[in-house]
Amino acid sequence: MTTHTDAVPVESARATLTVSALGTLLVLVAFTAPLSTLNVTATALDADVSGRTWILSSMSIGLAAALLSAGTISDDFGRRRTLSIGLLVIAAGSVVGVLVPDVLVFVLTRVLVGVGGAAVIASSLGIIAHTFPPGPQRAAASGVWGASVGAGIAIGPLLSALLEKADSWHDAYWALAGASILLAVAAERLVPESRTEHPRGLDLPGALLFAGGIATLLAGLVEGRQGWTQPVVIGLFVASAVLLVAFVVIEHRSATSMLDLSLLRSPAFGAATLAAVAIGAGAIALMSYMAGFLGAALGISAIGSALLLFAWSGTSVVTALLARRIPASVSGRVQLAVGLIGVAAGLAALTGIDETSGWVRFLPGLLFAGIATGLVNANLGREAVASVPAGRGGMGSGANNTARYLGSAVGVTIVAVIAARPGPGSAAEDLVSGWNVAAVVTAVISALGGVVVFVLHCRATAAARAEVTAAGV
Repeated sequence: MTTHTDAVPVESARATLTVSALGTLLVLVAFTAPLSTLNVTATALDADVSGRTWILSSMSIGLAAALLSAGTISDDFGRRRTLSIGLLVIAAGSVVGVLVPDVLVFVLTRVLVGVGGAAVIASSLGIIAHTFPPGPQRAAASGVWGASVGAGIAIGPLLSALLEKADSWHDAYWALAGASILLAVAAERLVPESRTEHPRGLDLPGALLFAGGIATLLAGLVEGRQGWTQPVVIGLFVASAVLLVAFVVIEHRSATSMLDLSLLRSPAFGAATLAAVAIGAGAIALMSYMAGFLGAALGISAIGSALLLFAWSGTSVVTALLARRIPASVSGRVQLAVGLIGVAAGLAALTGIDETSGWVRFLPGLLFAGIATGLVNANLGREAVASVPAGRGGMGSGANNTARYLGSAVGVTIVAVIAARPGPGSAAEDLVSGWNVAAVVTAVISALGGVVVFVLHCRATAAARAEVTAAGV
């Protein structure tokens, strides 16, 4: 018995999905691990305010800068190979980061872990697209992959907080390294190798220009939180603009471009990409800030903060797994639009907080936002792959996840700037006031994303009907 037209046995397909989902889970564990132990980590590394910001943001730079290149590499040179190498890079970066007690080294190793994570995420969705054909099987597999995103976000802060309380903040990174090595070995044994039948070749100039442009953009956003008129911040933004413009020029002229720029005119690709930006700039941005806010403004412990974050992300896991039961007549793009509107409602419910608010006040909004986030996560991966040509699943995954982490980086910066603005009250009062505004802003970003995604869905549907009509004539 087989699961698709390429005659992959059921057992092999299940093992492949398990490894791919666990790899993505580990990346998200690494991404969120510092959220609940930032104060302890920063103290141990003697990090100042800028250093703390970099500890939280550095992995985003590696992820966003490398995802698109990683997708192309995995399609052309082997998805399993890219997955395994990415896991080993995560392990190496995690180990070096805790062995050398220096904030600069830790930040650099977090960037390296982000690069490894990019390889894992991009290749895992490409593997799933190769293993499962379009339709119910891929929808179910994409739901599992989406659930792994939420599960990683849920586990990371909680695992880190529990291990730090039991022994040391180092332990979460040692556990991550060990799990990554074990999973790399499992991937080599259980996942069949796959690659595209029509390789485009590595567009090295484009890859370097894109990585440099994205890295300098994100570095500018991180440094800008300390002051937007600093020469270094202005220089980073100028450098980013120059590099990204050069990237577009190169891609237009290259026969082996790593991103087919004509996809930007596709409503389907645009909807998937915009949904990724909106979930990053909305829910992920606010939740990334929440753990630190709860402790600083409301005195909630690191474990308590991690458990509240778990209420959001854990709920998203359940929803992502159940989303496969939604009738196939409800398209993925419609589900993305509905999910983003739901995220907006949940985030809006997190405003109106005051200094006396306890953890119970956050639960309704977090649970509702979690349900909606799970719906988005279940469909993002499938739509990312479906919106690109056959055999380019890694590229679609890379582009979509680049959009997600770019949105997250921009959103976190917006939230941090809003929340840190001085006010007439005490420090706690100002933080609470800033949180209430940030919750509204991220809700608006999510709602706008949902509306635009639905408009693009309508355009894509109309275009498809026009093609069918023309073919019939």
